[in-house]
Amino acid sequence: MTSSASAGTSGTSPRIVVVGGGIGGLAAAAFLHKAGMNVRVYEQAPQLGEVGAGLVISPNAVRLLRRLGHLDRFLESAVELEVGWEFRRWENGVVLSAEQMAGRCEDLYGESSYVSHRADLLEAIRAAVPPKLVELGKRCTGIDHHDGGARVHFDDGTVVDADVVVGADGVHSVIRGAITTPSPAEYSGMCAFRALVPAEKAPDFARRPVQTLWIGPDHHLVHYPVSAGRKINIVAFAPAGDFTDESWSSRSTVAELLAEFDGWDPRLIELIERAGTPGRWALLDRAPLSQWSKGRVTLLGDAAHAMFPFFAQGAVQAIEDAAALAQCLAAQPGDPESALAVYEQVRRPRACRLQELSRDRKHINHLPDGPEQQQRDTALGDGDALTRSGWIYGYDAEAAAQEALTRC
Repeated sequence: MTSSASAGTSGTSPRIVVVGGGIGGLAAAAFLHKAGMNVRVYEQAPQLGEVGAGLVISPNAVRLLRRLGHLDRFLESAVELEVGWEFRRWENGVVLSAEQMAGRCEDLYGESSYVSHRADLLEAIRAAVPPKLVELGKRCTGIDHHDGGARVHFDDGTVVDADVVVGADGVHSVIRGAITTPSPAEYSGMCAFRALVPAEKAPDFARRPVQTLWIGPDHHLVHYPVSAGRKINIVAFAPAGDFTDESWSSRSTVAELLAEFDGWDPRLIELIERAGTPGRWALLDRAPLSQWSKGRVTLLGDAAHAMFPFFAQGAVQAIEDAAALAQCLAAQPGDPESALAVYEQVRRPRACRLQELSRDRKHINHLPDGPEQQQRDTALGDGDALTRSGWIYGYDAEAAAQEALTRC
């Protein structure tokens, strides 16, 4: 069965198909719909929902969510950070550095920084997308390029014609393969664990509105409250051994997670002991792409720039992508290829920089005790960490896109 996404390009808006209904895909739909564009989302899952646990939403995404008009929905469950990036030493919890955010973050960047459960963020973004624009149970199997756009194929036999296709289909993107041939993903040697602890079972120190990072040899662990403080999110990183499963549906045990942090501060051990069944996935290393777009097909979010989570910018960069893409397509509705070229010009250098910096943290966070580790710990406490992050937090994706459009 063949269908079109809606009206054709004879009108003022091209037919835009977004493949993938995660944070990036729904954000793209939300910003495109807000801009008056003709958009439809196709998601392979039978219902919308984000697997995983917590994430950090820094000011560069908060200002975009505010403009989207559903920030109140997000704030119902998000936790405003009083302290961010509180680095602690693995064996005794000594604080090596901390970003004091309460009162300062909003003064510097116009917005606060929050931590949130992924599902809560997804629901807030979903509120900005009319349900009729989302089709579920549609797994993309491939696309065909043609002069007027592309034809998207789904596993149920459905074929959809579109003037623009946005691949927001994650790390295992089908759309990416139709645009470029990326370097094979490399095994990083690391895996990640994620778990949630009910707040009433968590030690007092873990309930603080603080993003805490415990760093030690070959490992680090992050925790912070989510879901209006009702749960404590844990994500931990450790050597993977022969574990290579990248799926977020893979499970581990609390005993396995405890074994990785044997000998660490007893307070941290107590927190892990109270966790629910952890998820576990391998971290694969993907080099930055040299190309995001081909014809009228482009990429967004993890499909374009899957990155290690060590800068806490993965979801935030997808939201930035979505906002910039909507600006570009709305400004040049009759010339989607030019619009996508501007979008890539604006977004790719920034996302690639964060991808590379996140990769570098793999070594820095996991140094063995010794002179290099001591130099790192000293450097963590130097200067004002919050102002050093200005190039990240102060960035306005919509303004950057508008500026690039004026130069075209």
